[in-house]
Amino acid sequence: MQRSLLRIVIMSLVYRPGDVGRRHAASRPVRSSSRSVARDLRPVAAFRQRGRQSGLKLEDFNAPELWHDPGRERDVHYVIQTPGAGFCHAVTSGEVRERLSLLPEPFTRHLEVVQFSAMTRKRQLFPCYGMQWGTSVYLYPIEESFVEIYSRPPTPQQQIEARMFSGRWSHDGKLWRLTWTEQTIRDFYLNNVLIHEVGHLNDTRNSNSRDRERFANWFAIEYGYRATRRSGFPA
Repeated sequence: MQRSLLRIVIMSLVYRPGDVGRRHAASRPVRSSSRSVARDLRPVAAFRQRGRQSGLKLEDFNAPELWHDPGRERDVHYVIQTPGAGFCHAVTSGEVRERLSLLPEPFTRHLEVVQFSAMTRKRQLFPCYGMQWGTSVYLYPIEESFVEIYSRPPTPQQQIEARMFSGRWSHDGKLWRLTWTEQTIRDFYLNNVLIHEVGHLNDTRNSNSRDRERFANWFAIEYGYRATRRSGFPA
């Protein structure tokens, strides 16, 4: 046993060819878990994306939003920001309040803030209709012209959805346009975008992003599109 250990020590002291003049890299320090940067404990945001953006992922957006601490509001609080040049808010706080009142009370029990967010340069790179983050729902502006311009063709799902809310797709050269009217974009935001984000708020089962989107899409159709077509809302 002792001879074996002595042999190992001697071999470790012997130079290998090429060792002379070579600078060995220092071993990397092992980061202990106690020194690692504390992770953000806030929940992951869920988005209602506008169109398909080549090369962009949900993580690229990184939710640069005002975080509203949960548990502070008894009733839904409305935060309204200036939409930005060339953009407008598709709906008003009064219209959102009225639409939320039509949902079963358990669905809005944990909703504390609805924010009408401003359009920024980064949000134009990752355009969204809405977002759910914690106990808050964020609604994003739409072009004042009510015409969305895309460089990629719409998916079959986007075409179906546009027809459901009377949006009209058109193709001009390399660009695709989705055209709304004041009434149709209002219908789309109140009965799809808003309800989609409320659906995310009520999804306590799914953790996979694809499953969460599938649930929110179902929720929006069931409690947004179908419910309002049965009741006649909006007029």
